[in-house]
Amino acid sequence: MIVTLTANPSLDRTVTLEASLRAGEVQPAASAREDAGGKGINVTRVIRAAGEESLAVLPLAEDDPFALVLRASAIPFAPVPLRGAARANLTIADPAGVTTKINLPGVPRDASDGAALIDAVVAAAAGARWLVLAGSLPPGLPDGFYVDVISAVRAASARAGEVAPRIAVDTSGAALDAVVAQGTPDLIKPNDDELAELSGRRLDPAVPLAGAVASIAADLVPSRVGAAFVTLGGAGAVLVTAAGAWFGEAPPTRVRSTVGAGDSALAGFLLAESRGAGPEECLRSGIRYGSAAAALPGTQAPTRAQLPTGEVPVRSLLPQ
Repeated sequence: MIVTLTANPSLDRTVTLEASLRAGEVQPAASAREDAGGKGINVTRVIRAAGEESLAVLPLAEDDPFALVLRASAIPFAPVPLRGAARANLTIADPAGVTTKINLPGVPRDASDGAALIDAVVAAAAGARWLVLAGSLPPGLPDGFYVDVISAVRAASARAGEVAPRIAVDTSGAALDAVVAQGTPDLIKPNDDELAELSGRRLDPAVPLAGAVASIAADLVPSRVGAAFVTLGGAGAVLVTAAGAWFGEAPPTRVRSTVGAGDSALAGFLLAESRGAGPEECLRSGIRYGSAAAALPGTQAPTRAQLPTGEVPVRSLLPQ
């Protein structure tokens, strides 16, 4: 079982244009779609499409229209009955796959809301293999909210005499800073820009991207995080663990929408890990799933049949 938390879910509206976006002009749209989104929900959707068990925990008011879209997606979820409607995020995609995103902040939350979410996650995560804490935090929750979730889940497992679920975190900014400083997660999944922001180090364009990313991640692994799976968009991804570092190249992909591609990559990585795969195969699986998602419109979960079949070359970056 892989449990996910989406503290700030979103109704993802994707509009695909017939031509490149021209600011300030009226343009026709080729198509539009709505998906129940949020990074943790996206991870659960992909895992369920692969036939594995996953449960999405999220705040959800009884009268929130988001519930209709979420139920239509047919993924298992554990709603935490909190006030307010899920935010709406808008993505504008052109035929070349270039996306423009407008993300709203979400419903303000208070300490009692945060406590309710933590209680729900603790209950859902009992006996799980992985707990995924993913996405931005809504206004009102502290930057260290994910740290509080990790502490509560691990403490509950210790009281029950059980092995705590492994913790994967996919967030950015101050929330990621706090997790790395205080949470000791088992896995983080930033992209290259988020990793650079976390480290305070600029990525030198004169240095190959994979090597630069691996060098920064190696400063965090394993002292502060168990492993770092860093997505590089169309360039592939880097995995750094205590045992070494690897770079995997992405297969050629006709990009239709990058929304949810990173979430699919994380899901693909966790699917492989849960089946006992080694680091190189986990990296390949993550890249395949991320590439497959980028080839789909909107926020869709790629199935195994939609994964690219070509080789995903992986090479070592650091001594093992």
